Parts: sequence; C-alpha cells; structure tokens
Amino acid sequence: MARLVRHVATAPVKVEPSDKPAFICACGLTKNFPFCDGAHKAARSEEPGTLHVYGDDRQSASSGPDDFKGCTCA
Repeated sequence: MARLVRHVATAPVKVEPSDKPAFICACGLTKNFPFCDGAHKAARSEEPGTLHVYGDDRQSASSGPDDFKGCTCA
C-alpha cells in the first residue's frame, strides 16, 4: 500500500554508540533504511512550507504548498 509520510528533516541523525558513529535517515529518501545513504542531498534545495513528492529515483516529482502543516497524525 502506498502512503505519504511527512518528513521535515533534510539531514541524517547521528548516533554515537561506543564503537563508531552511525547515521540514521531522517528525510525518508534512503534506499538503505534505517541508515543514511546520502540521498538527503536531494532535499537540500527544498523550501520550508513546501510539500515535495519524490519518485523511486529519489528525484523530486512535484512540489506545492504543504497543506498538512501542523498535522499531528499518529
């Protein structure tokens, strides 16, 4: 089932366990979930308050106003 997930992060979350750091995807574009694969670089040019839709190739397919701003869906 397809679903739309609202991610607002444009960079990974750094986790530092005792042996070596790990980067966890926070943008939702990685193909190696939950780990970052650098795909967040596509999100760097996003403007705040804009909804971006990405295709399977991780390229922005469309964008427009973020009508779900402030949505606290669980």
